[in-house]
Amino acid sequence: MRIGLIRHGLTDWNAAGRIQGQTDIPLNAEGREQALRLGRRLLSEEYHWDHIITSGLSRAQETGEIISGLLNVPLLEPDARLKERAFGQIEGLTSEERIARWGTTWETLDLGQEQIADIQSRALGFLEDLWEAYQDKNVLIVSHGAFLANLLSALYKDRYTERIGNLSLTILEKERENWSPLLYNCTRHLSMDLAKQSE
Repeated sequence: MRIGLIRHGLTDWNAAGRIQGQTDIPLNAEGREQALRLGRRLLSEEYHWDHIITSGLSRAQETGEIISGLLNVPLLEPDARLKERAFGQIEGLTSEERIARWGTTWETLDLGQEQIADIQSRALGFLEDLWEAYQDKNVLIVSHGAFLANLLSALYKDRYTERIGNLSLTILEKERENWSPLLYNCTRHLSMDLAKQSE
């Protein structure tokens, strides 16, 4: 079984540096273009994908719909366990606004953020259920930056620390017990020439 972990496309809040969390912010025009670029890349590669599952938040759902339309791969029911980490009071704020309100140590304060152990637990639970249901399939997962970072941290500890980019692709493969990384946080499709992508 292979899974492709995709972070949704760009939103206006991403561009402004605002933490989105579980606030439902839609893709912007650039985010939709990013999704098209990844879809075209996936069409040209050898990997075969059977299903797409998203978090259900509109920025992930629309990303999944765009890719589904290009690949002609069915979009399954969203799974709420794929939603972004809840960030409580800091959702909607930029780094400067967070520091102005709570100081440079705001990350150490209890401002209603979902605990790391909790997001990792729901991420690993999702993976276990996915393996049980689709172990002979290849599934694209459209989710969110902090969610994906915490999932990878739960699987690989400190092996991967690079910030997860918008519309990045990470591919993991499982045969028996462990998930093996085949590709990590790749965004080369975002800089590829569109004419070459369509060849």
